[in-house]
Amino acid sequence: MGQRKKFDKAFKEQVVLRILAEESTASETAKELGVHYTTVRDWVKVYKQDGEQSFPGSGNLKAEDEEIRKLRKQLADLKEENEILKKAAAYFAKNLK
Repeated sequence: MGQRKKFDKAFKEQVVLRILAEESTASETAKELGVHYTTVRDWVKVYKQDGEQSFPGSGNLKAEDEEIRKLRKQLADLKEENEILKKAAAYFAKNLK
């Protein structure tokens, strides 16, 4: 099997805008570019859903996804801190008796 092709954000947007402007159909565009039809169709679907925020690129998260990642990390840190405090409270309570 060959390596998977990677396309940058500008290329995907250009393809999608061409299709949305009805200059070409998704299947015609896919054939011209040597990209599978479902790939092009998915790009259009994502662009219609997310607009300018579509196709953030590898390693780059959408703002919502970045916020979720930060909040999950914060939650994990707070849970760990809470467990430490519970153990410390139990230790000191035991020593007071």
